[in-house]
Amino acid sequence: MQKLRWANMNKTESLAIVLLSTVEFLAAPAWAEVRIWTDSSGAYKVDAELVDEDSGTVRLKKSDGRIISLPWERLSAADQAYIRSQRGGADATAEPADPLVPSPTPVTIELLSGAKISGRISAKDGQSVMVEADVGGRTYTRKYPLDRILAVVIGGQRTVLNESSGGASPLASASSGKPAVAPAPSTKRVPGPGGSAKSGAATGAARSRAEIENLIEEMGRTPPDWWDATPLDYPQTLDLAWPEKPAGDWNAQKNVSQYLWDVIQPNENKWHAGIRFVHFLLEQHQGDREKSQRAMFQLGRLYYLLLQDHARAAFWWRKAGVEQGPNRPESVFLADCYWKLGSKPMALDYLNRMSRSAIPITAIKQLADMGETRSAVQVAEAAARGGYADLAYLYAGDAYRIEGQFDQAIGYYDKVLKIEPRGKEGEVNRIKRAQTRARTNIGAIRVFDKLDLTKFPEGTYRGTAPAYAGELRVEVTVQSGRLQDVKVVQHEEKQYYAAMTETPRKIIQKQGLQGVDATTGATITSEAIINATAQALGSGLK
Repeated sequence: MQKLRWANMNKTESLAIVLLSTVEFLAAPAWAEVRIWTDSSGAYKVDAELVDEDSGTVRLKKSDGRIISLPWERLSAADQAYIRSQRGGADATAEPADPLVPSPTPVTIELLSGAKISGRISAKDGQSVMVEADVGGRTYTRKYPLDRILAVVIGGQRTVLNESSGGASPLASASSGKPAVAPAPSTKRVPGPGGSAKSGAATGAARSRAEIENLIEEMGRTPPDWWDATPLDYPQTLDLAWPEKPAGDWNAQKNVSQYLWDVIQPNENKWHAGIRFVHFLLEQHQGDREKSQRAMFQLGRLYYLLLQDHARAAFWWRKAGVEQGPNRPESVFLADCYWKLGSKPMALDYLNRMSRSAIPITAIKQLADMGETRSAVQVAEAAARGGYADLAYLYAGDAYRIEGQFDQAIGYYDKVLKIEPRGKEGEVNRIKRAQTRARTNIGAIRVFDKLDLTKFPEGTYRGTAPAYAGELRVEVTVQSGRLQDVKVVQHEEKQYYAAMTETPRKIIQKQGLQGVDATTGATITSEAIINATAQALGSGLK
């Protein structure tokens, strides 16, 4: 009897090829041929011949005469193309074969960053592809997100999957030393399992500038769904006059800004109440231009950092004049809102306008998150020349790390380690912190190089990493060759915003550490979760 040839199968895994019918024995049509059929994940294969296809169900006949039935969408793109070719007519060429089907055939993958990787495609899911490459006598397996791949070359035939950002690489201005960021058209994305194209935005929906503007206005002028269930609640001891620089000692029960920092931001169960309170402050100071702008600015921060409500954050930041004001970290956060809402061109256009003056160093991370690695590194090099080499090189390493270019990432992290900590106390402490982060990041990369979850022992593993306020500890559960859970079990962070939930979610979604960007606004905390996860998984390799 011919048996299914399962790759990396575990008894508790759900089979990608689902047998829908009882066993049948039928004669094959004259034109049928025995071939290897592969499921959409690339992990499962069977030798069989095509019997027929009807109403979204494909029937295959194995060599022992048994008939198996499976849904059309569970077939690989190559198998779907084969069936179309058997139908004949115009439909046979309706969709080209997927060049990223797992195969031992050598391929060259061109990334949007300009890097090229040669190897063999070992697996693929709806978001990424796994590539095996032999380097220095060792076989490495690395994951590359589909939306970071420009083209695939197989046997001399080049297939473009996503459009490049186009144009020349952004160059530093001769007068300011600041690099310009080239606006780019929306990139095409590989269709997801449902057939709809995925954009680079977190929502998965590409939108036009007009759609983004309408969404920001509509959401900004509409109360959130939690509004009615959240009563106005604040200490009656607060000074609602809200002086910008309150007199006396730090007092979170008296001074509004200190209350928001000390009480609201570190406590997730108070986030909604805190935002409602700032709306109340805005009403109280309608006739005071400075305090109204301060309230609107705070609303932008809280909606963005705490709730990741990008439409409302953009609405209030723009009301506060962030687009027209001097560049600061929130300016980059506003660009991130445009990106997360679905418009990379809008985000890049705004960053390009910012670069005509002094672009914040946080733009390095933003560009890297959007797949603009070359631009990110150029901004980093300019920032390093401007006196912040430790952070600039650290962020350049992060950009390459997100891209999966680990050798280049380690190269920049090494540059951080070679900087001599000197200057004022604050500057020395900043450099030392950057060096600790760089050293930990290198260790995480080396763990990832060895990581193959399909061969990883099941269990719960623990790891730690330095965060902003102290050690952060995670528990990582591996089951059936997959990351099932990543949980922060101990930390001393105060201003962690959405990092505690968002970063573990991304790690599980990516099934690894590559392509996981740190949560904006809580980069150190988020990075600590990533590195602690790497350490936890590294303990399972020993």
